[in-house]
Amino acid sequence: MYYSLLRKALFQLDPEQAHELTFRQLKLVTGTPFEFLIRQSVATKPVTCMGLSFKNPLGLAAGLDKNGDCIDAFGAMGFGFVEIGTVTPRPQVGNDKPRLFRVVEAEGIINRMGFNNLGVDNLVENVKRAKYNGIIGINIGKNKDTPVENGKDDYLICMDKIYPHAGYITINISSPNTPGLRTLQYGEALDDLLSAIKNKQSELQQKFQKYVPIAVKIAPDLTEEELIQVADSLMRHRIDGVIATNTTLDRKLIEGLNHCQQAGGLSGRPVQLRSTEIIRCLSQELKGKIPIIGVGGIDSLVAAREKMEAGSSLIQIFSGFIYKGPKLIKDIVNHI
Repeated sequence: MYYSLLRKALFQLDPEQAHELTFRQLKLVTGTPFEFLIRQSVATKPVTCMGLSFKNPLGLAAGLDKNGDCIDAFGAMGFGFVEIGTVTPRPQVGNDKPRLFRVVEAEGIINRMGFNNLGVDNLVENVKRAKYNGIIGINIGKNKDTPVENGKDDYLICMDKIYPHAGYITINISSPNTPGLRTLQYGEALDDLLSAIKNKQSELQQKFQKYVPIAVKIAPDLTEEELIQVADSLMRHRIDGVIATNTTLDRKLIEGLNHCQQAGGLSGRPVQLRSTEIIRCLSQELKGKIPIIGVGGIDSLVAAREKMEAGSSLIQIFSGFIYKGPKLIKDIVNHI
């Protein structure tokens, strides 16, 4: 009831303005007596994945808290883990506004944000200040003006800075909003990147005497053949986890709806089925050797269970959380 009224007010605003207003309010109440407004008690459902112990299998997907501004607030809501980012080595403003659109009739969101963030150094300081005692994943990408052929350098720079502060690290090579980024999902480019990432991981493990798992986030728009090749690369390079999936460019399910022609990645209910298909195919290829974190259109307990049954060890929400609010966390965790 509380969130339905709040959502009605927020949905009167431009989506990005609503996001900024919400984050300002979250920062104001977190750590104060008013934190009861966002805090909720959820069941403890421990899950071990990638060698880490998660309080429950439901996490916040990357993209909502790009700079790690509200880690403690999302922890208070009951998330078992929080993934922040995508962050880049240098701050960048992202693409021109407007760049965020609600497809309300389909409970979808289209974004072409373009990795807008305040840079990796700012994010690290926010992580240091956070009091959240759950797992924090940090999602990293390349700056827009870094040529794709030099993209791996940006990932390595970010790894150097976040390694001692991350529960796990996500390599984002699947956003459709940074030109050329998705080409890193294929063939020699993927092998070259993963080899460099694993070498850096080994180097940093020695330096910090701590093993931080690496997950790779992939797109839902891969063909079956491409997906098989990706799975093969992930296994050959001993990647610790795979996140399936990012947003889609496919507009079939929202044809004729408001904003359906806007450029950018589509998330929410319209990507639910496709992301589950990707998870099921990945699970068949990986045969339990690499855990899958399922994300894409989870808007209910049943949708969460479908992701788990398809082969996910952990799940994440984003658009469903925007449309349904914190109660969705409780509904899923308490009954998953």
